Amino acid sequence: MPPLKYLQAYPEHLQQQVRQLIAQGRLGDYLAQRYPGQHAVQSDKALYAYVSELKQRFLRSAPAVDKVLFDNRLDLTHRALGLHTAVSRVQGGKLKAKKEIRIAALFRQAPPEFLRVIVVHELAHLREADHNKAFYQLCEHMQPGYHPLEFDLRVYLTALSVGFAT
Repeated sequence: MPPLKYLQAYPEHLQQQVRQLIAQGRLGDYLAQRYPGQHAVQSDKALYAYVSELKQRFLRSAPAVDKVLFDNRLDLTHRALGLHTAVSRVQGGKLKAKKEIRIAALFRQAPPEFLRVIVVHELAHLREADHNKAFYQLCEHMQPGYHPLEFDLRVYLTALSVGFAT
């Protein structure tokens, strides 16, 4: 079986459990049982409102987010699930930076927990640029139980990459 590229940083015993579910053809069922729902955030406007509400609740003093959208160009092959960018433009005599968050379009059909993990991750980058201890503490503050959800999100991506519909 090929390596589980989304789970490579995790202990071998966890990877082995996922391999066993794949071999038994039960990975999709496992995920569907743990995460049965699908979120209602289907438009870019609804996504902007969702992100803005989380930002207002947890990161009031962070820079404003000017644009939020589902991006069809982000996919599993680029290993980018979401992007945060600062687009700099000259307006008059001033340089203005606009913050953007782009979420991979595949998350339109994802369980709500996975959308939230991606949004929390991208919002945390407004305060912490690097994936360091402070970054993950902020993620955990915004989403208690962030780490197990991130693992399950990686299992979800693995399921999509091996062809299991969830």
